[in-house]
Amino acid sequence: MLLQYSVLLVSNQIVMKKLVVLSGAGISQESGLKTFRDMGGLWESYDVTEVATPEAWEKNPALVMRFYNQRRKQLFEVEPNAGHIGIADLEKWFDVEIVTQNVDNLHERGGSTKILHLHGELIKARSTIDPFLVYELDHWALELGNKCEKGSQLRPHIVWFGEGVPEIPNALKIVEKADILVVVGTSLAVYPAASLVNYAKPGTPIFVVDPNRPEVFQENVTYIEEKAAKGVEILKSKLEKLK
Repeated sequence: MLLQYSVLLVSNQIVMKKLVVLSGAGISQESGLKTFRDMGGLWESYDVTEVATPEAWEKNPALVMRFYNQRRKQLFEVEPNAGHIGIADLEKWFDVEIVTQNVDNLHERGGSTKILHLHGELIKARSTIDPFLVYELDHWALELGNKCEKGSQLRPHIVWFGEGVPEIPNALKIVEKADILVVVGTSLAVYPAASLVNYAKPGTPIFVVDPNRPEVFQENVTYIEEKAAKGVEILKSKLEKLK
């Protein structure tokens, strides 16, 4: 029955419907990753703005490196949870594309194949003089003195507070194409990412999975007030009933 709902017949070819997932910190939190909210806005007595802004990097790059090394080390120690894996499973029936606010790689490790990271990627570093020079890290440590091929210091490949979000235009294009929109683990309170849901086509079915119900002011919204792991399982059963 799910297959009947999730495909379209176009020019005698079967085309899967596009299911777009907007994910946030809540889904990774279930794998044990701490969010800024978990930190209470503080890390080792430092305000997060002291370690996650361009100004912080200019003032104390060693401190910024240590903060992201700790986050990266933790990422190497955790595994994707049932929420990540359940979303990946939907690729059997839908053309699934994920737009995530998360900087971890748990969606990839959970089996999803099309992920756009709005705020950068923790397991990558980039040149401080050429933003197009991006490198994948195979270890959690990034140090002062690690340089790109042009000789400049590498920095975390993260969109810091106060920086632009260059992937927003691409995210808008993805959401505009959605036949079904799913929101998982995000309060939709952080802009510009929070505005993405407004770009779904009128009448698009929207499913919101979050224990703390964020209000979405569109029609056709179904709320699943559960954490991601349990909520995605419920989501799958609801999609299966649609014909």
